[in-house]
Amino acid sequence: MRKRNSAIDLNLLALILVAVPTQASAHIVKGEAIGFVSGFEHPISGLDHIIAMVAVGLWGAQLGSPAIWALPVTFPLIMACGGFLGLIGVPIPGTEIAIALSGVCLGAAVLSELRAPLWVAALLVGIFGLFHGHAHGSELPSGQNALLYSMGFVLATGLLHATGIGIGTLHRWHWGRLALRGTGAAILCGGLFFLRGAIG
Repeated sequence: MRKRNSAIDLNLLALILVAVPTQASAHIVKGEAIGFVSGFEHPISGLDHIIAMVAVGLWGAQLGSPAIWALPVTFPLIMACGGFLGLIGVPIPGTEIAIALSGVCLGAAVLSELRAPLWVAALLVGIFGLFHGHAHGSELPSGQNALLYSMGFVLATGLLHATGIGIGTLHRWHWGRLALRGTGAAILCGGLFFLRGAIG
């Protein structure tokens, strides 16, 4: 009986070892974006995505309630729709330009402390979320862990929004407002840099 249990234990160990992946890649290229980890890494692998997603949280914090939660909810919801369109191969022209413009516009909103009505802010954020999502979704070959990949990039996006909100709490102090406006200027400049690359 003891020998039989040992054989079962060895078979179980062998099964576990086969199931564990033997290598991982930290760099994502087209056709390799598979699974939750790859999806999670995708938004944080490009500065053009990072600055826009952090800016959503910053702007929401500047606007206060309900924008502080409405904007970071709107962006990933619409982004998921854009991701689905990219996943099934529906083309959206000008994706790279729109992603760069998101940095320009959201950076300008933070810099100027733009007091837009909630529906205008949500509409702008949603439009940009659509393009960011399409870029994420189009990186995944059809039928390869699409759900896990999507969950990964939505979670990473939420964490970037949360980072922006956390930084945005500095808005309660005068020096913090100045710091946030400086951050908005930096995001705007980054967006202009990426826009130049997207157009050129």
